[in-house]
Amino acid sequence: MVALITAAIVANPVYRWLLKAKSQQNVSQHLPEHAAKQGTPTMGGLIVLIGGAAGMLASGSSWSVLVLLFGFAVVGFADDFIVPRRSPGSRGLSWIPKLVFQVVVAAIAAFMTIPDPIWSGITVFLILFYANAYNFADGMDGLAGGLLVIVALGLAGVAFFSGAASQVWPVILPLAVAAIPFLVLNSPPAKVFMGDVGSLPIGAVIGWCVAECLMRSQYPVASVAPLTVLSLVLIAELVPVPLQIGWVKLTGKRMFSFKTPIHHGFQAAGWPETKIVALFHLVQASLVVVAVALCVWGRTP
Repeated sequence: MVALITAAIVANPVYRWLLKAKSQQNVSQHLPEHAAKQGTPTMGGLIVLIGGAAGMLASGSSWSVLVLLFGFAVVGFADDFIVPRRSPGSRGLSWIPKLVFQVVVAAIAAFMTIPDPIWSGITVFLILFYANAYNFADGMDGLAGGLLVIVALGLAGVAFFSGAASQVWPVILPLAVAAIPFLVLNSPPAKVFMGDVGSLPIGAVIGWCVAECLMRSQYPVASVAPLTVLSLVLIAELVPVPLQIGWVKLTGKRMFSFKTPIHHGFQAAGWPETKIVALFHLVQASLVVVAVALCVWGRTP
């Protein structure tokens, strides 16, 4: 309730501030389908972060999660606002400093609470993976916000069966409900976009929750299958991107015939944006059902 009410209260003031600050989306030249979105305010993810952080504080979440949320938000803010202001026409931080800053923040958050170096390393990897996967998923009106709500419900279910509910629920559920006021502004046609300031920290927290589910489970290997199923949409969003870029740089040709991230591939094939978003949300909801069913099946004598 704290997360939902806080996000609802700050939604309009944040939106008005973004308009005044002229925090505008710079659409890639490779996405002519999105040319009409040029100039739409970005950084609307601040609504989710403020509401989510308030909910986390009210529920007594670990300070390391708040450090993770704040640190990745700073990286996203630099990418969305600071760098484009200093370099007009730029689309943000280049990938090397962006990744370095992410590694530093993820390592600080992980080593604050996880004494085991192996689990700390796994946690850092999962944070980076999900932060960038969710970042790539933020590309259409309502897509990332809706995925957050659905994935959060799935994580809550998996956490219950893995024994990590007390660590995961106070973290992921506040972010999910704080996304509801944001989705009011982000529904098509979007008045504001989430931006890296929202997608990077939200994805990082999803990765943190996945790591908690693995660590707290009595049988971590048994949790891999439901968590993998739950993550298939985000995996599909992230994995083809570096493969495509790397293959183009090596050979001058595309590895895949479709555009990446994959939701842009559907759009280039002629699918309406609203249909793509609905499909992704339905697929993600189906994966949640399968993931939770796997958890139930795994506990059945």
